[in-house]
Amino acid sequence: MSEFSNRIDGQRKILRTVNKIQWQGEPLLSLSQRAINRFVKANQLAENCDVVRLLTQVSEKLFFLANKSQEQVTEEYRALASEIMVIHNNIREILIVNHTISDKESTKEVH
Repeated sequence: MSEFSNRIDGQRKILRTVNKIQWQGEPLLSLSQRAINRFVKANQLAENCDVVRLLTQVSEKLFFLANKSQEQVTEEYRALASEIMVIHNNIREILIVNHTISDKESTKEVH
């Protein structure tokens, strides 16, 4: 049960991180591939940008973990859970950099 809770908690953390940004179109509603595609289209993001690439990676890993959670927890499961944490940190760093750059640019336009 704790593996399920950890996986769901990981998904929530990633969604909160992504949705801290005020997106033009709409927030990211889930980490399914369909939701990511909708998010990309609604916010006019390039499909090959780093955030989209990382969201797709984490979606695939979470899907794998969801299927593995029915089995005994293995080292592979633990390794994937660690990779998800690393990807989450990468997403956060990219968003911080991009959001900071956007703030500086909008400040320059105002002056």
